[in-house]
Amino acid sequence: MKLRIALSAFVLAALPAVGFAECGSQQHAMSCAEGSVYDAQTATCVIAATS
Repeated sequence: MKLRIALSAFVLAALPAVGFAECGSQQHAMSCAEGSVYDAQTATCVIAATS
């Protein structure tokens, strides 16, 4: 019984640290296929315009 309580306390104490480690900002690395570029407004890859 004591082991179960100690393990539960450890897990509950560690949960906030795991949450912070996941992702600190909303910016993620994005790679697009050749011939396309990342559009930040739509958060998708779009075909690159050539002139």
